[in-house]
Amino acid sequence: MAKVHMILQGKGGVGKSFVASTIAQYLIDQGEVPLCIDTDPINATFAGYAALDVVRLEILSDNEINSRLFDHLIEMIATATTPVIIDNGASSFSQLSNYLISADVANLVQQLGHELILHTVVTGGQALRDTLIGLDSLCSQFPPSVPVVIWLNPYWGAIEAEGKSFEQMRAYNEHRARISAIVKIPHLKAETFGQDLSELLQERKTFQQGLQAATSTIMTRQRLKIIRDQLFLALAESRAL
Repeated sequence: MAKVHMILQGKGGVGKSFVASTIAQYLIDQGEVPLCIDTDPINATFAGYAALDVVRLEILSDNEINSRLFDHLIEMIATATTPVIIDNGASSFSQLSNYLISADVANLVQQLGHELILHTVVTGGQALRDTLIGLDSLCSQFPPSVPVVIWLNPYWGAIEAEGKSFEQMRAYNEHRARISAIVKIPHLKAETFGQDLSELLQERKTFQQGLQAATSTIMTRQRLKIIRDQLFLALAESRAL
């Protein structure tokens, strides 16, 4: 059985590709060889990670899901013997979600002997409301049998509203039975840890590449190691994968 990890969120720029690449790197660290797929029609950030051998599959044509290309995606999933990671863009969120639901893909994946797991990002600041709407949409429309993993990303600000933490918000409590895990991305000091991670992401490099880069300073490598270890520990403790 292969686990199919699909990252979906209707709000752009909240860290979906970061989540996809983190999942891939964690699984590789655990000895797995994941099949990585990028279906983002506009910003194929995940596909930019050469070290992860990401397959780019443009399943959107004329603002609609191309059924033939989607069929190819299902064939790739069907024959997978290792975890599958699919990163999808905000621009095709509604189209892909609706197609997945109308085609009953969750049950199909199960019939193929695999398990579909949805991952979505909730972030703070001005994007909080939009990401909560995305979460509500996923939990409301997909079958109850599909687990949902929440990634809390504090990059744009603390994830709180009116003094309430995420676990106290309506969006969480209404769907808590659907939420299988919460992964908390650590808050990073902008001028040190945050800058190091930002530069790594802009260059589409993995943590391993960053740690081996001869041009990095000793402290940059140390900070990247700390960030990687914190993320991997958060994933291990959440049992999201």
